[in-house]
Amino acid sequence: MPTENAPADFYRTNEGLGVWEHRGKVAAVGIGHSPTARRWDGQAETSIGAWTLMAIRNAIEDAGITPDQVDGLVLDPSTTTGAWWPEGDPLPEDVLSQFEPGENPMDGVASLSGDWIVNNMPELTNLTFKMNGPVCMSNSICVAAESVGRGLTSVCLVVKAWHNFPGRYYQGGRNAQNTVEGPGVWTNPWGTSAGTNDGFQFTEYMDKYNQSHDKMAAFIVNSKRNGLMFPEGFFAQHRPDEVTVEDYLNARWIVEPLNLFDHDMPIHVAVAYVFASAEKAADMAQKPVYILNHATTRPPFALRPTLELAESATDATARKLYEGSGTTAADLDFENMYDGFATFHNYHLEGLGFAGIKRGEALDFYQGDISIEGPTPISPSGGNVGAGRTRIWMHTDSILQIQGRAGDRQVHLKGGQPEVGVSGGPMPQMGDFMIWASDAD
Repeated sequence: MPTENAPADFYRTNEGLGVWEHRGKVAAVGIGHSPTARRWDGQAETSIGAWTLMAIRNAIEDAGITPDQVDGLVLDPSTTTGAWWPEGDPLPEDVLSQFEPGENPMDGVASLSGDWIVNNMPELTNLTFKMNGPVCMSNSICVAAESVGRGLTSVCLVVKAWHNFPGRYYQGGRNAQNTVEGPGVWTNPWGTSAGTNDGFQFTEYMDKYNQSHDKMAAFIVNSKRNGLMFPEGFFAQHRPDEVTVEDYLNARWIVEPLNLFDHDMPIHVAVAYVFASAEKAADMAQKPVYILNHATTRPPFALRPTLELAESATDATARKLYEGSGTTAADLDFENMYDGFATFHNYHLEGLGFAGIKRGEALDFYQGDISIEGPTPISPSGGNVGAGRTRIWMHTDSILQIQGRAGDRQVHLKGGQPEVGVSGGPMPQMGDFMIWASDAD
């Protein structure tokens, strides 16, 4: 039976819902990553399916449990936003034939499904619950947290993978057509790129607050540094080169005012987490990291993401997060908000009021000490900027930071024992977000 998407009532979208009824009753415990690659090399053993199975098994081992203890699975079935199998090309049957089939013909190569994972992991003998949390890991985390909280599963795998094929990103699929169809006729004129609207948005920001693009350099340098301390990340594995302020200031424009380093780089990777009820998590191998709340923001209709929309949406996200978790901005020890495009981070930070930052102040704040050694660590994961386009590093790092397992990236405040963090994304005007804590109370 095809895995269904989570229903609307799994998402905490509205304000005024009060404290989340499952606050502190759900915990992240195990983490599993695959290797990374810039692009798939066409081999079965490096397919996104093979690497997903690897990540799941690594997460189960990390949690110190056996596969038969897992009774739930939440995943994002999509594995790309812009790397499409070339239309008209034959399916890679030599690879597909090495796995049991799933719900879609390209499962394991260009998509995933609950059935595909179950069919290729016979050791998951007691898995009775499956659900999709589509779009990205942030969505899947919300769905998994709600599923465990509601008692639909007590030990749940949370899975996200990204494939990347040879060729240029965003050049296939609908982008390969000669004309634009549907609502895109109003928003995608000839020559636009993925960053065009975000360039407009950042231009509005600079004009409104009298800011300069050059001030983003400090954020990029910090993120690149943190990413090189993330051994699971792409740049740490394949391109361990530091980026300087001068590198950033001299980088070519992609869509002005966003340059090369303001964009994230698509990669090939898979990740899995083990979530569990607080009772089950207490007996597992790693320190439980409790979810105090999850919140979802969906945008009103707009032809493009304006600064006004970004600011109103991130304000609303913060209110929902704090209300549902019973926390305030003052409780946050670190933040791992989304950064792909890098300028997104400004709106997220200011909406949260992290470290007292107000509207228009993020770029000035970056000029201070935002390092992991400082009192207000910004994006200790390095995010997409520092580790590659996945939308997952922010969550992995948040869990590891609170577990005290972030290695060289471990933040120094509170003796290296942060208690509360926040992560989520992707876009300022649309995404899913969560607050993590070392204590269920």
